[in-house]
Amino acid sequence: MNLPNKITLTRIFLIPICVFLLLINSVTTNIISVLIFVLACLTDALDGYIARKNNLVTDFGKFMDPLVDKLLIISVAIALVELKKISCWVVILIAWRELIVTGFRLIAAKKNTVIAANILGKIKTVLQMLMIIIIMLGFQNNFMHMLKNLLIVMTAFFTLWSGFDYIYINRQLLK
Repeated sequence: MNLPNKITLTRIFLIPICVFLLLINSVTTNIISVLIFVLACLTDALDGYIARKNNLVTDFGKFMDPLVDKLLIISVAIALVELKKISCWVVILIAWRELIVTGFRLIAAKKNTVIAANILGKIKTVLQMLMIIIIMLGFQNNFMHMLKNLLIVMTAFFTLWSGFDYIYINRQLLK
C-alpha cells in the first residue's frame, strides 16, 4: 500500500471522530471537529498530489479517494442536519448524486473500467467542503449568512450538474 492510499485510509478514520465531536456540540468539540474536517479536506488534495507527482496513481486510489470524500461529506452533513444547521434537502441531494455516481463506478468496475473524477466533480467536492466548513463555523453575521446561502445554492447546482454529467457521459454502461 503506497503513501497516497494510506492517507486516503487515514481520512476514513477521521470521519467518525469528526462526527462524534461535532455531535457533542460544545464550543471546544466544534472547533476540534472543524479542524479535523479541514485536515481531512486538505489530505484529500495531498494524497492526489503525491500520487500524481510520484506516479503512484492506483485503481484503488481512483475508486477509494472519491468514496472517502462522499463518506466524509455525507456523514458530517447528516450531523449538521441533526444539529439543525442545514436543511435535509441539501443532504438528500448530495447523497442522491453520490449514490448514483458510485453505482456507475461499480458498474464500470465490473467491466474493468475506472471512472476517475472529472473537473465538475472536483468543483462539486470543493464547494461541498467549503459549504460544510462555513456551516460548521456557525458564525451568525449577515455576511456569513449570505455566504452560507450562496454556497448552498452553488453546491446544489454543481451537485446536480456533475451528477447529470456523469450519467450522460457514462450512459453506455447501462447497456
